[in-house]
Amino acid sequence: MSGYPPPPAWARGLRSIGVTGTNGKTSTTTYVAAALAELEQPVAWVTTVGAGVGDPRHDPDRPPPDDHGQFLALMDELRVRGGHWAAIEATSASLGLGFARAWPCTIAVFTNLGHDHIRTHGSAEHYLASKAQLFVNLPPGGTAVLNAGDPNAALIAEIVPDHASILWFAGPERALDRAVDLRVLRADPDWSGLEVEFELAPTIAGRPGPNTLRLHNPAAIQAENFAAALLAAIAAGMPASLAAEAIARCPAPPGRFEAMHVQGEAGPRVVVDYAHDADALRSLLGDARRLSTGALVLVFGAGGGTDAGKRLPMGIAAGLADRVWLTSDNPRDEDPAVIAQALRAGIPTDLPCRVELDRARAITQAIAQAGPEDLVVISGKGHESVQIIGSRPQPCSDREIAERCLAARESIPEST
Repeated sequence: MSGYPPPPAWARGLRSIGVTGTNGKTSTTTYVAAALAELEQPVAWVTTVGAGVGDPRHDPDRPPPDDHGQFLALMDELRVRGGHWAAIEATSASLGLGFARAWPCTIAVFTNLGHDHIRTHGSAEHYLASKAQLFVNLPPGGTAVLNAGDPNAALIAEIVPDHASILWFAGPERALDRAVDLRVLRADPDWSGLEVEFELAPTIAGRPGPNTLRLHNPAAIQAENFAAALLAAIAAGMPASLAAEAIARCPAPPGRFEAMHVQGEAGPRVVVDYAHDADALRSLLGDARRLSTGALVLVFGAGGGTDAGKRLPMGIAAGLADRVWLTSDNPRDEDPAVIAQALRAGIPTDLPCRVELDRARAITQAIAQAGPEDLVVISGKGHESVQIIGSRPQPCSDREIAERCLAARESIPEST
């Protein structure tokens, strides 16, 4: 039973690239939209961060659609303005309700599968089955772009229709025992970005041999997001070099390893990220460790009303930091102290850990107590500008809080 109406007749004139997975959906969708904009304009893009019609590299985001009616209005605007391509972040919740039948995508991208939203879907199997709907519904001539480094991709490959093709990508040191269509050979971060060296299979049109470019975002996960987006753009008919260069010029979405730093020696670096499951948190802290020259300080919590089973693994992942501040995320109707206790159970007992359930205060204190060489990572909410306590959203932006704290440190004169 679909929760959506059948696609309108005019939808047949549009082509869409749908991106699903646990982590990396927003960045990958953004990269896809940037590449498509090089092919033709206008394009449409829809992510959990924002949406729009035009050129995603220059036109500002609007709020994402609140419902399917608003989504259709956005797609109709694309049609009326003469566009043909859309890049769409497809969540497991929407796919579980039948979105892939209501709006079939020509190209479907799978980033990865982690331990998130399982409570929403009832089981890991149903969670995967929901995401698989994007691939089951591929039309004749469609393409699935799959992550060879994720074991769940093999299950998705089994349900891709015979009338569709499959392209495979792999990140550094992943799936080395098999051939792929695009392999990232290395991904080297610094604070100016991520240098990515990649190689395309001979069957893919492009420059022979390794190619190198620099992404704006230094997080290592962006290498896989880039690879997924590039293969999707190639499947859409773009020359590989043109698509790769367009992606390299694209800024990452807000709240995805977003770095902030005051001038001079006044304060630490701060990174705000959306990581809110164990896999993403582990990856985030690994990236941060590669860039940090001082102590690695983590501020994080876990959402209420979500899968409680991910809290212990998140606490274990937090053990990669040097110091931890446990705080609230979006507690909703759960007791924040109970959530923090579940996270604390996974954190090594010898790791310095403080509990401050007021999120703004936790961020403020973590930054205030950090040294100039330290790196403070604020994880869980990323781009979000509200915190949901009970059923009421309240203003709370990790980015704004961090900016105020860093500005306050910068205004303090150096001691003589």
